[in-house]
Amino acid sequence: MFQGYDFSQGTERMHHVSASLIRAYSNRAAELEKEGRTVIRFSAGEPNFNTPSDIKEAAIRAITNNYTHYPSNKGYGPLEEEISRYTEKFTGVHYDPDTEILVTSSAAEALNNAMLTFVGPGDEVIVPMPAFVTYKALTGLCGATLVPLYLEEKSGFQLDPDALEKVITPRTKMLVLNNPCNPTGAVLSYETLAKVCQLAQKYNFLILSDEIYSRMVYGNSKFYSVASFPGMKERAIIVNGFSKTFAMTGWRMGYLCLQADLLPVLLRCHQYSTTCSPAFIQVALAEAMDSPLTRLQVQMMLDQLAKRRNLVMQELDGIPGLSYIPPQGAFYIMVDVRGLGMTGSAFSQKLLEEKYVATVPAVGLDEPSDSYIRFSYAASDEDLREGFRRIREMAQEIRNGK
Repeated sequence: MFQGYDFSQGTERMHHVSASLIRAYSNRAAELEKEGRTVIRFSAGEPNFNTPSDIKEAAIRAITNNYTHYPSNKGYGPLEEEISRYTEKFTGVHYDPDTEILVTSSAAEALNNAMLTFVGPGDEVIVPMPAFVTYKALTGLCGATLVPLYLEEKSGFQLDPDALEKVITPRTKMLVLNNPCNPTGAVLSYETLAKVCQLAQKYNFLILSDEIYSRMVYGNSKFYSVASFPGMKERAIIVNGFSKTFAMTGWRMGYLCLQADLLPVLLRCHQYSTTCSPAFIQVALAEAMDSPLTRLQVQMMLDQLAKRRNLVMQELDGIPGLSYIPPQGAFYIMVDVRGLGMTGSAFSQKLLEEKYVATVPAVGLDEPSDSYIRFSYAASDEDLREGFRRIREMAQEIRNGK
């Protein structure tokens, strides 16, 4: 007698992987747009800037020059050299381009490969929460156990090393850090990171550090890479990419930096996921990611994001019932809606269906109280102003009992 498989459910590991609420709200926004509604999108981490000109032109040249065949599955050598220089410039850590850098098809693939390579059934993965949805999903795909470490608003969503130590067990294999953080905008302090690194060495676990927003830091905050701390390069796996800082979300280019003895096993995982990343994009980035015009255009984007952060906080200050913790980095802000007598889920739903403004309830990012929504302020100035006009209008209606 053959077993009656229900193939629509996938494997057991897929039972631990939930659909992304970010995508759910983005999909609903698309449906409303098809109905003719003008939707303001604050839901996805999509910078509205264009890819730097030199990179686009270099990519066209690379295609014309027939860089359309398989490159090395580890990456195009000149690009690895550029990534090495870039990483050392902004983190102070040197990675050998020949043995310690792997080019991937997006930072998402880098995260996927790193977790599948080093985490398996029986392992525990600690994830500070709220957090980007991928970390929880990948932990489930690996068959590992997720250990949430909930962050508190009163601390500015900073990680507490003492609380971290309490959840470490002999099965702890990995701590996932996102610094600066999506969704909270928190940037981990030097003192906090130093203590976290001491715990990693004391209890012998890896730190998977998602540093995709490392260039987006505001005010007096400063970014420090986990790998820059003494004794940490050998137990830190650094994920970064080009989507955010270089406004290249659709190009799907990322990379991993890690000590040489960790790379061969991870490369095997990469070999059977995407094999290699497109040659012409790698050639273009090698040529133009650090050109004077690219540096100028990237800095203009970073400066504009800082202004948009200030604009969003100014707008929120004028809406009674909404409160927030000022974000120190990335381009997200967590907004507390309890002052309007609503949950984050209800507020986001009402805002999308009635005012056509897409946000994400933070409960979808594993914020436990359902008190917050997440805004992305990577949208245009015009969309930010119009979106907050609609939010202000809805908040007034809620206060008036409509």
